[in-house]
Amino acid sequence: MAKLRRGTQTALSETASTRLRAAWLYYNQGLTQKEVADKLGVSRTTVIRILDEAVKRGEVQLWINEGIGDCVELALKLEKAYGLDEAIVVPSAEGPEATAKAVGLALGQFLSDAITDHCTIGVGWGRTLTASLASFRPSRKEGVRIVSLLGGVLEAHQTNPIEYSWRLASQLGAECYLFLAPLLVDSVETKRHLIDRCGLDRLYRLAEDLDIAVISAGDIAASATSLSRALISSEELNELVAAGCVCDTMCNFLDAEGRTVAHPLNDRVMSIDLESVSKARHIVLASGGAHRAVPIRATIKRVGCNTLITDEAAAKALIGS
Repeated sequence: MAKLRRGTQTALSETASTRLRAAWLYYNQGLTQKEVADKLGVSRTTVIRILDEAVKRGEVQLWINEGIGDCVELALKLEKAYGLDEAIVVPSAEGPEATAKAVGLALGQFLSDAITDHCTIGVGWGRTLTASLASFRPSRKEGVRIVSLLGGVLEAHQTNPIEYSWRLASQLGAECYLFLAPLLVDSVETKRHLIDRCGLDRLYRLAEDLDIAVISAGDIAASATSLSRALISSEELNELVAAGCVCDTMCNFLDAEGRTVAHPLNDRVMSIDLESVSKARHIVLASGGAHRAVPIRATIKRVGCNTLITDEAAAKALIGS
């Protein structure tokens, strides 16, 4: 390792206390290398060197927790089976809430590293995406734009699409383009008026040229936990299921092959077209739970996927093991 000295003082990068502090901030606190560098008053290159030196000296020990090896194997199988650039599989958790949190934390870590300067990011909604904020620790970026891909709900709610978009943009210091419309409107005429006369057409144009699209996939059964389930009536739900619907992706109702099911609801949804989302340069799909395997598969068939972030249960169901 290069020695940086000033006079007779030992270089900062050589001191054991600095190596341990950097390792603690990076591995235990979850800071990025840039954030560690800022805290220590050194360059990011120096942080990389001293972290490497800490591992070589045995001051930091890295290991794979029991069970994680299985997740890695599942990820490799998913990549091969679905032609993914990358799959990230986390251990299964107990219940939908815990699953959403686990997958969301992995999503936040992924986005912290994936977002670059001058990046346009389209985001959907859901508990999994909202959970990503807990582990989302990006460095400040230049020229980033966050685009909400669907309307919101009237009630104040932790998982409101508009809230997620705004909080994500705030942590990045990014411009934010909110989809200021109800998720469901009363008619196709109202939808066209809102798009053409209320400025929402700009969102549709931005969505045609996304660098990253971040979406989730929900189920639509009577026991479903997807958020749009609460916005539709039992009669509409039964009609959707009878028409072959198995999936809710950004409030687009799909069958097992990823095709839009025939139902009047489709004309009333305030959401960017899935065809536009499919044009994104990198599509991130985050969803977990064995019951989400069919929706995940349908979404991949319809929209595509570069990075899939899921859990063991869904991964096993997706590869049939």
